[in-house]
Amino acid sequence: MPSSRPEFLNDQSIRAALSQAWQASQAGTSSGHEEGGFILRDDSGQLFVERWDKGVQDTISLPPHGDCKVSGHEIVASFHTHPNTGSDYLQEPSETDRRAVRDDPDLKGRFYEGELVISQEKIYLVERNGQVSEVGDTQEILVRA
Repeated sequence: MPSSRPEFLNDQSIRAALSQAWQASQAGTSSGHEEGGFILRDDSGQLFVERWDKGVQDTISLPPHGDCKVSGHEIVASFHTHPNTGSDYLQEPSETDRRAVRDDPDLKGRFYEGELVISQEKIYLVERNGQVSEVGDTQEILVRA
């Protein structure tokens, strides 16, 4: 799995929002649940995060995102957490995660880079074609937030 670091991770506010989602997911506890959101670009080119409704233990639902936009803003990426650390749970993106990105016709926008999956150890990127690459160590990326 080659390493690939999306440009938007250079934005401190995006890393901070990802860190907040990771903390909110209560990783490694019996209350662990998935959190997620969209990374959007406004009309001035600024990036910001719009969070999704809280998921459950190992599932989360995307809100409507027609034509790879939310409220008129381009979706640059999506993300969700994998907070469950027991041996019964995958930390890397599942086949369902891969298919969800690859087969969603509304995630084919010109600027869409894929979906980040944030786990205890690593952050992964599910690319538009469903391929997975490792972005880097979770703590190294999120601690800079």
